[in-house]
Amino acid sequence: MAHRPGIGGTDERRHRMIAQSSNRQNALLALRRMMMIRAFEERTQKLIDRGDVIGVMHSSIGQEASCVGACMALRDDDYITGTHRSHGHPIAKGSKVNRLVAELMGRATGVCKGMGGSMHLADFSVGSLGETAIVGSSIGIAVGAALANRLRKNDRVSLAFFGDGAANTGLCHEGMNMAAIWKLPVVFFCENNRYAITTPYAQSTPVSSIADRAASYGFPGVSVDGQDVRAVQAAVTEAVMRARGGHGPTLVEALTYRYGDHSYRLGSLGGTRDPEEVAYWRGRDPIRIETERLLAEGLVTEEDLQAMA
Repeated sequence: MAHRPGIGGTDERRHRMIAQSSNRQNALLALRRMMMIRAFEERTQKLIDRGDVIGVMHSSIGQEASCVGACMALRDDDYITGTHRSHGHPIAKGSKVNRLVAELMGRATGVCKGMGGSMHLADFSVGSLGETAIVGSSIGIAVGAALANRLRKNDRVSLAFFGDGAANTGLCHEGMNMAAIWKLPVVFFCENNRYAITTPYAQSTPVSSIADRAASYGFPGVSVDGQDVRAVQAAVTEAVMRARGGHGPTLVEALTYRYGDHSYRLGSLGGTRDPEEVAYWRGRDPIRIETERLLAEGLVTEEDLQAMA
């Protein structure tokens, strides 16, 4: 069949337009979820002040890009396990916010029928297998889920969220060692926010980067800017592709920061942080970084952002 002039160029333009539309949808979804996490945390603080939510909560404000970027790299049927800083993870995976609020308020319509509370959210409908106050426990659960996926012969991946403090637990070593030996489809995702409650990272960890520890288990480790949602998504996407392809785990370390104290209401527990350090990280707000980039790229307008607020 003779080539008709213009057909190839038309197809190329069409593919480019489809790709641009997909990129815009992906970027807007990521931004919406980051904004939703921020709004959820701010609202929860007000509910605690009013007495509608009992106990403490561990805010994800400042860490939105790490949770969302990681979850944007996953499929709907992939699994995540979370930590006591728990609200951002299920929201990033697509959990319905009204059911999360109901859970915090002890209502039967909550994701755990009101029996879990702030630190024990689980939403199987989006692949969130649970979050607990036991530091490092998310790692063992994710490794177990990865083993289950292997035995079921599906290509699902599990991702374990954990903090820099959990990186020093025995379960972290055991989980990574087991996953490496059996090449399990799991991504170890460390949200390194520089503090284990009030203990600075440098006082508890002898290596400069948690990602460097992956070499001792024989799998890749990468450190990424945790305030850049796209950088996080790119790193986790590569790790997920490796896991789904049968090549085993990856350790991704997201360098991030929580703007508030360890937990709301309990305060700093006697610890203090350098005001200049806090100011530096507030200057690298993940929502602002992505918003300014989207505006510069012409993917959103000020009207779009106002409608999302």
